[in-house]
Amino acid sequence: MDNTNWTSVSEFVLLGLSEIEDLQPLIFTGFLVTYLLNLVGNSMLVGLVWTDPQLHSPMYFLISQLSMVDIGMVSFILPQALVHALTQHRAIPFASCMAQLFLYVAVVNMEGYLLAAMAYDRYVAVCDPLRYAALVTRSLCLKMVAASWAVVIPHGLLYAVMATRLRYCGNRLQHFFCHVPSLLRLSCTRPIVHELVVSTEGVLVVAAPFAFILASYTRIGVAVARLRSAQALRKALSTCGSHLTVVLLTYSSMVWLYFHPDSSTTQGQKQQVTFLYTSVVPTLNPLIYSLRNKDVAAALRRAKKKIFTWGS
Repeated sequence: MDNTNWTSVSEFVLLGLSEIEDLQPLIFTGFLVTYLLNLVGNSMLVGLVWTDPQLHSPMYFLISQLSMVDIGMVSFILPQALVHALTQHRAIPFASCMAQLFLYVAVVNMEGYLLAAMAYDRYVAVCDPLRYAALVTRSLCLKMVAASWAVVIPHGLLYAVMATRLRYCGNRLQHFFCHVPSLLRLSCTRPIVHELVVSTEGVLVVAAPFAFILASYTRIGVAVARLRSAQALRKALSTCGSHLTVVLLTYSSMVWLYFHPDSSTTQGQKQQVTFLYTSVVPTLNPLIYSLRNKDVAAALRRAKKKIFTWGS
């Protein structure tokens, strides 16, 4: 094989969630409903945070950033998957696949860093409420968001560059988007350097925000335990409940996906969990943050009142 050729394919064929043709209408419907619900729910939450003065706080600023990342995540994956679910031609150009890979890796890691920033916000709110306004400022949130992008963009670019330098022996990708493990399985030779980067730099980038979240909730748990008050526990759960739910949904699916033994997992099961992780959980996030949230519910009522006033 010619060693000067970095890749032996010009396009990939994405096989989707299933190759069974009779299931394609059902898969298309699931993708479409998930995508529309994601756009509506997250866009509504972003709009409320940006337009309602009562939601102009660091916590809701971070929630709006998470919603924008969630919109981006499904927008980089599902439109292409929708087209492929409807047509027999499921090819994606090599350059488009690498671009999708870069965007996916960047935004999926950005989600973790935003959850870490929100964990710090919740930690201060529970453990040091009197100094919350002084410690958690809009400026600090902007810096945390900017620093997170400064980490995840080079990380995503690194993975995309490594993928372009692989030599592929086939182009049939057993997934519904360009996914790193699926691309590695198509490599002609064992990509030792790439696997080393994934197991070192990749683990570090992913594990860092999770470790910070774990440390934050450990401190919160210790602080609440010291109070020995049922009222303090209820207040802590009210303050952290939504964020903790999103963290559990996000990282439980991630742990299952990347640390579950391959011998006991079919490729179809991994694709289904990936769909849950990349599409369903980001769609549920605005519902989780809106459910039983008095501030968001009040902002929604004010928005409806304004709309009806303008209409009349």
